Amino acid sequence: MILDRMRLTYTSAAVVGAGTVAVFLWWWWTKRQKEALPSQWRKVGELSDLIAFPVKSLGSVRMTSMDCMPLGLQSGWMRDRTLLVIDLNGHFVTARQVPKMVQVTPSFSGSVLTLSAPGMMSMSLDLSQIKGKGFRVAVWGQIVAACDCGEEPARWLSRFLLQEDVGYRLVYYPLQYPMREIRKKNNGFLLTKNDTGAYPDATSYCLINESSVMDLNTRLEKSINAEQFRPNFVIKGAAPYEEDTWGWVKIGDVIFKNVMPCTRCIFTTIDPTTGEKNPQTEPLKTLRAYRQITDPGFRKFVGDSPVLGIHLGLRSSNGTVRLGDPVYVSESTERLPRPLITPP
Repeated sequence: MILDRMRLTYTSAAVVGAGTVAVFLWWWWTKRQKEALPSQWRKVGELSDLIAFPVKSLGSVRMTSMDCMPLGLQSGWMRDRTLLVIDLNGHFVTARQVPKMVQVTPSFSGSVLTLSAPGMMSMSLDLSQIKGKGFRVAVWGQIVAACDCGEEPARWLSRFLLQEDVGYRLVYYPLQYPMREIRKKNNGFLLTKNDTGAYPDATSYCLINESSVMDLNTRLEKSINAEQFRPNFVIKGAAPYEEDTWGWVKIGDVIFKNVMPCTRCIFTTIDPTTGEKNPQTEPLKTLRAYRQITDPGFRKFVGDSPVLGIHLGLRSSNGTVRLGDPVYVSESTERLPRPLITPP
């Protein structure tokens, strides 16, 4: 029988037995149908770490509480991934090409952003004083709004990253809402234009499960921590890879939808402290051995990129999350997925 409304399947992966991947696909009504927020919730853990990356590809900022906004985590002038390093052609630059970017540490005092790095004197910039005509930059081939932050941060970044006086510039996202379209490779999933953020790769929010990272570490010679995956939310208390099956997530009183699995790239091989790439391309190599999406309908979107963690889209009104907040999932999501077991 042909259904009037087809449901799409959501892909995720979970370890079943030794090295076996369970790929879960959830069903959902058409994207045009308004989603009803769940009414029943089950506690699965609590928020153990809260992380923002105000400058894409640079170091992290940790706080005990942050506001959840359409663009992502925010605390005053500190907004997640709303600053960007670009080259002189207006193309974004990341640690994939320049690993030592992760060694630049940002901090905030009011509207003043300070950047610090090994062997460099700190540089401070008052974001409230950024003026001038806006322009557009390219992020994954998409045109995004930007304002230039001036000569001092451009020179500072160029000297640290290139050992030159020119080459890179720092730009700031001037809007309070997302303006990007969904990347073509992500069109098969559940995110909307409201989830694309300012300068992140895919969405405004990413969640990692501590126990999934711990399970991964049992397969590695050298352990890593959750920050190597650059999440916003780290949770503890859930079973390994349980997050793959969650459709809705509530942290404190803020509600999110699981909009797509988080695919992993070469960035995960960069040590966030030293800025060096792992010579064995770990943990990416190991993840590819057991955390790949094999369903052909979704394989065309993700290729051979393994998955770990989930992308979230904000679905409630803006709210504040705090370390230690309980994390809940919708009770109904447990009955939605049907596992497709992939041979080890």
